[in-house]
Amino acid sequence: MSSLHTLRLAVSSTLVLAARKWRRTSHDVLSAYNVSEACSTPLLTAGRLGEAVRQVALAEHVGIEGPSLVRLLDQLCAAGLVRRDEDPDDRRAKTISLTDEGRHVTERMEDDLRALRARVLKDVSRADLETTLRVLNAFNAALSPDGNPRHPTN
Repeated sequence: MSSLHTLRLAVSSTLVLAARKWRRTSHDVLSAYNVSEACSTPLLTAGRLGEAVRQVALAEHVGIEGPSLVRLLDQLCAAGLVRRDEDPDDRRAKTISLTDEGRHVTERMEDDLRALRARVLKDVSRADLETTLRVLNAFNAALSPDGNPRHPTN
C-alpha cells in the first residue's frame, strides 16, 4: 500500500491529467457549435443555472474572475446566445439569460455531452461515480476561490 502522501500525489496528478483530457475530448465534440472552448463553459453553466443568473454567481460557478467572464459574455452576447439585463432587485447588478438561440444551442450541446459522458464513463459504477464526486467536492471545499488552501479559523 502506498503512503498517504504518495496516494494524495497520485490523486492530484491524475486530476490534472483527467481534466486536460476531458477538456480536449469535450472540445472536440463542442467545436461543431462554433463556440470557443472558453465560452462554452459559461454558456453551458448559464443554461444549467436557469433564467436570470446574476453575473457574479455565474463567475463563481464557472470558477473565473468577473473581468474574465465579462469578456466571454461580450462574445456570447455578440453571437446572440446570451443577453445581459439589469437585475430588477439591484440595478447595479446584471443578470445573464440565454436567448432562444442560446437555449437551442445549449440543448444540443448538452445532448452531445450526455452521450460523451455515457461513452467515457460506461464502465464506471454508480458507486464509484458517487465516491469520485465526494472526493472532488472535498477537494474543492478545501481550496479557497483563489486556489489556495483554506486555513481553519480558531
